[in-house]
Order: sequence, then C-alpha cells, then structure tokens
Amino acid sequence: MSSLPASIDSVRTARPVTVRSDSARKATALTDSTGEKEAVAGAASTALATQQERVDGLPSALRTVDLRAWYGSTEALHGITLPFPERRVTAIIGPSGCGKSTLLRCLNRMHELSPGGRVAGQVLLGEEDVYGPDVDPVEMRRHVGMVFQRPNPFPTMSIFDNVAAALRWTGMRGRAAVAQRVEEALRMAALWDEVKDRLHENALGLSGGQQQRLCIARALAVEPRILLMDEPASALDPISTGHVEELIQQLKQKYTIIIVTHNMQQAARVSDYTVFMLLGELVEFAPTEKLFTTPSDPRSEAYITGRFG
Repeated sequence: MSSLPASIDSVRTARPVTVRSDSARKATALTDSTGEKEAVAGAASTALATQQERVDGLPSALRTVDLRAWYGSTEALHGITLPFPERRVTAIIGPSGCGKSTLLRCLNRMHELSPGGRVAGQVLLGEEDVYGPDVDPVEMRRHVGMVFQRPNPFPTMSIFDNVAAALRWTGMRGRAAVAQRVEEALRMAALWDEVKDRLHENALGLSGGQQQRLCIARALAVEPRILLMDEPASALDPISTGHVEELIQQLKQKYTIIIVTHNMQQAARVSDYTVFMLLGELVEFAPTEKLFTTPSDPRSEAYITGRFG
C-alpha cells in the first residue's frame, strides 16, 4: 500500500499530525492535541453507530460496525463504522493507500480472497452479517455486485453470453427468460441500442466504455440490491466517463451504489454522500455538498483544497 507524501508524517484520527514541509506547515489546524483527536473520533464513532439504521430519514441498505481488515500482519482498516443510505450514491474518497478499495472489497467479501486477507467486525446487509458462519459468499455476492476499475468482459464470449453467463451460474435455464433478462440488463446499462444488432459478436470488439457498461449490465442481470464500483471510469475517455456517470444517476433510482474514486470532481458530480478516509480510518461522512463546502474535520478540508494527497 502506498503512503502519503513526506509532508504528512501521520494523520491518524487519534494522533496529532507531524508537519515537515513548508507547504504542509500551513495546515497548522491539523495539529490538534491527542486528547482532542480522541474526543472527536469517539464522538463521531458514537454518532455514526446510533444513526446507522437511518441517515437523514433514509434507511441504510448496508452498514459496517467496527470493521477492521488486514493484509497479513498489516492492518489496513481501523474500526470503520459507517452507514450506506438506500438508493443513494455514496462516494469514498481519499489519497492512495488510505483503504478505499479495501473497504469496498470487504463489503462483498472479496477482501478475504486476497493473500493474507482477513476481516473483523460486521458488515450488515439488512440485519444479516455477511460474515456470519451460515452465509454463502457466492450467494451473498448476488445481492452485492461489483464493477472493477478496468473493464473485464469474458474474452471468449459474445456480448450476449457475457451477460447470460451470470444468469446461468445462478441457475436460470429457460432460453426465453435468459434472453429477456439479458435485454433488460443491457437496457439498464444504456447499452442495448448500441449492441442489439451485434449481440453474438465477441465482447472484445466493443470500445472501452461499452465494455465497462457491459460489465455493469452483467452485474445488474442477477438483480443485486447494492452495486459496488471501484473507480469504474478511471480507464475511460471523457465521453465514456460521462456515459458511466449518467448511468449511475439513473441506476440509483433502483439500486444503492457505492463508488470509490480518486476524482473529487466526479464524487461531487455523482454522489449524494461522501466518505473521506485517511490511513485506513474514517475521517468524515456527510452529504456531499456539505463535505465539499463546509467539512467538519480540518483534514477533510486540507485534502479537498489540495494541501496534501
């Protein structure tokens, strides 16, 4: 995992910051005492824990409670307690190495597939802990789908079969039913009109943006409740990025979407709520407009205004 530049030595929630460079020295507001940091962190954690089930009157589709994650002996997430409001877009931002993608992968049990990956705490889908002993991870991922940073269509399959494969793996067999669901998924991904006359061509013949929307269609085909997106537009051109962002706005009418992005402008455009993370810790969670205009934590302000990261 990459670290912050040398200008910021430590910006942990319960620790003061050591400022080294002249530019970083301007951020003197970040040097609160340890006691003050602990009080703020404790209050924030308590507040989030009590409001988890509803956020601004909205039910939470997914919640984490004291979520911790490791790669071997290295702890990557430090006690994340966080709600994700239903049918809203939540963006997770922060500098490289802050734990954004690790958090996302913990939400559908992908992290435990990483070498040395392990998790403690809870991820609650409704009232069920997805890490419970009786939970089948494969079945659970039908409800919490994921779209990765780079388009990953199945290279030997047609456009149609890329979407149909997900349905067949879940037991759907009727040809008419599969075809109908494939069309519905491609329509939801705003791709149907572009590919309806070439469904049996190889998926690799699509442009990068079309391939990414195909992967979104594949995730939607099994009708998940939540869609995780790990920097879904980072490898795309501006026009394709615009298509994906428009699609996210349409999909939130039906799905809860959680997106990791390095692009703060993108987070501001597409999300309703934003999470700011730093060194594996939750710094701030707030409505996007509030976090970007009047953040509560000085570290959030320092990152948003470009003073580090």
